[in-house]
Amino acid sequence: MKLKEDMNPLLLQVFRSVVWVYSVITFIPWYFFSGAGNNLEQARRMKARSVSRHPAGPYRAINSQEKLVAWLHPGVDTLDKMFEHAAKKFPQRDCLGTRETLSEEDEIQRNGKIFKKVILGNYNWLSYEEAYQASKCFGSGLASLGQRPLCKIAIFCETRAEWVVAAQACFMYNFPLVTLYSTLGPTAIAHGLNETEVTHIITSKDLLHSRLKAIMCDVPRLKYVIVVDSKPTSWPDIPRGIMVYNMDAVKEMGSKPDNMAVGRRQPQSSDIAVIMYTSGSTGIPKGVMVSHGNIIAGITGMAERIPNLNETDTYIGYLPLAHVLELSAELVCISHGCRIGFSSPQTLADQSTKIKKGSKGDTSVLKPTLMAAVPEIMDRIYKNVMTKVEEMSKFQRTLFVLAYNYKMEQISKGYTTPLCDSLVFKRVRSLLGGNTRVLLSGGAPLSAATQRFMNICLCCPVGQGYGLTETCGAGTISEVWDYSTGRVGAPLICSEFKLKDWQEGGYFSTDKPNPRGEIVIGGPNVTMGYYKNEAKNRDDFFVDEKGQRWFCTGDIGEFHSDGCLKIIDRKKDLVKLQAGEYVSLGKVEAVLKNCSLIDNICAYANSDYSYVISFVVPNHKQIMALAEQMQLRGTLEELCNNSRMEEKVLGIITEAAISAKLERFEIPKKIRLSSEPWTPETGLVTDAFKLKRKEIKTHYLEDIERIGHYQDKRGEELYVRTGKKVPRKATEPARCTRCNTLTTPL
Repeated sequence: MKLKEDMNPLLLQVFRSVVWVYSVITFIPWYFFSGAGNNLEQARRMKARSVSRHPAGPYRAINSQEKLVAWLHPGVDTLDKMFEHAAKKFPQRDCLGTRETLSEEDEIQRNGKIFKKVILGNYNWLSYEEAYQASKCFGSGLASLGQRPLCKIAIFCETRAEWVVAAQACFMYNFPLVTLYSTLGPTAIAHGLNETEVTHIITSKDLLHSRLKAIMCDVPRLKYVIVVDSKPTSWPDIPRGIMVYNMDAVKEMGSKPDNMAVGRRQPQSSDIAVIMYTSGSTGIPKGVMVSHGNIIAGITGMAERIPNLNETDTYIGYLPLAHVLELSAELVCISHGCRIGFSSPQTLADQSTKIKKGSKGDTSVLKPTLMAAVPEIMDRIYKNVMTKVEEMSKFQRTLFVLAYNYKMEQISKGYTTPLCDSLVFKRVRSLLGGNTRVLLSGGAPLSAATQRFMNICLCCPVGQGYGLTETCGAGTISEVWDYSTGRVGAPLICSEFKLKDWQEGGYFSTDKPNPRGEIVIGGPNVTMGYYKNEAKNRDDFFVDEKGQRWFCTGDIGEFHSDGCLKIIDRKKDLVKLQAGEYVSLGKVEAVLKNCSLIDNICAYANSDYSYVISFVVPNHKQIMALAEQMQLRGTLEELCNNSRMEEKVLGIITEAAISAKLERFEIPKKIRLSSEPWTPETGLVTDAFKLKRKEIKTHYLEDIERIGHYQDKRGEELYVRTGKKVPRKATEPARCTRCNTLTTPL
């Protein structure tokens, strides 16, 4: 993973000698004053072990061997109690922050498209006491509009302060909250609202007009819509029988003495807090029933893994709050009195798409110390920075590469590099505000190259976590002292793990050197199951003889000797090829996504194929540069349909696959370039940017059928489904005479 050092060998040797002398002189005082010895000891210690001493587990964290932990504070076992505890402990501290919009303007691009740009001011803050009172008034107002305890209420809204205020109101008044991604399609939205039989929904002005209005007639029980925006106050074109209120009006209604005097039914730990609809990566979204006790246990486990978490920390919230990662992260922060500043992917950094050139993005203003991110966002940062490195002068690039490689060596030993951080990486670190001390990664696997880049250039540890909606997002998080890559850490103090043998895939707890198998998670954070889906509940959940709930994840993992988990496969991603080889599609994608030419990739195969094919979204800047080298002209769409470009990209992908030591049958033999980016709005990826394989297969079905060829084992001829044979040499690429698709020789 080191960068290539393109410089004179003699100068390189001189540089290394100078670095060696510097290291010898500074090592001893630095070692004692920095506490590096303690960090190394923490990184190398045993973090979890099997309580049964059997390789199948259950595995627990070292500090929860006797008993799993279910709450942060004694007696604080519901989310309303947690918020009340925080409001009493940190009443005047900043809680929820929103940036003021100073101006908006339309910016015309070269291609004629119009982008909306904004100039934003400072953050305006609600204190913990103010946020608590706002939630209390809003909950009272909802009750006055007929919302009853234990009856579901939906929230369909972007990530913002009002989302948290509304959610806390529902937790206080025991209104089970139904969360829906703002990027779900109309059918999925209507399905969630009808299945939970909601009569009230909380949304934003934009989503009401763009998504909800069109399906209101398909949700017959819907009576009240509460819009979090303060303006406008009138709502034309709303179906008869549905009342629309502003959030401020509902809070004002709730603050009236008569309404505030009405007693509220406080939730029990076992009551449903949230019915969280998944993003539907495998079909229609499922509603996961999450109790107050589940969430309290989950955030207890997460908080323990973040050192020195306290009220001086600042968290930036921009991921969808309908996703368990973001909701859990923000609740962790609230439980410890941190302040939360809200953002969006379009305004996150100075270079973000909605930020007017010359003005500041949210990270530059907020300067967060804590941040959660999905791998897709970190991959973008990594590729953008490395592209800028390639554009540097030779001297600048050489300095960056030498510093990068030197720091990589040091952090692999558990050491820090304050000189490199201040002289070389300070500018890169400023992309996220410059104060980030912990970056939590979740939602999908993070590549080793991207993780190491974040460690080096952003100068902060990356806590790679593993969890699911069904476990409240809690499972494992790697410790900040652990700079190894590719692992997701040890079990949290709220959960325990078993490995279940999977014979078809060849994974067993008796495997050497590490036990392997399907991951099964147990603990108080394991949720109540899927809403109105008993068949799926019987398949995925079970209760043991001690009354503890367990969830079968479908992911394959292995436990290392120090008790850390590594995710190595997924049952649904494993495909058997025509010749009997098993291919992990996720593994192929994870390897090839590190290629700078690729923005996104989806591997595809089935038992009728003797090879893997891939759909590739190329990086716009890289493919344009490649086209210039090849003397090709055209738009991105024209280049993606160009056979020469396809051939060139296939060659680059093949080289990357060989370098990464993929097996011959794992290397894609055919590709289809896509000029269309995969975003949650297209329906091809989830809000956490995980691939929706079923939707991608449907979207590219014609391409799959068109390139549905196979090669014989000798690679001497190419067969098409019509039975025609196209003779060729085994060492030459072949192109189908029917669809002109390129395939490489076996």
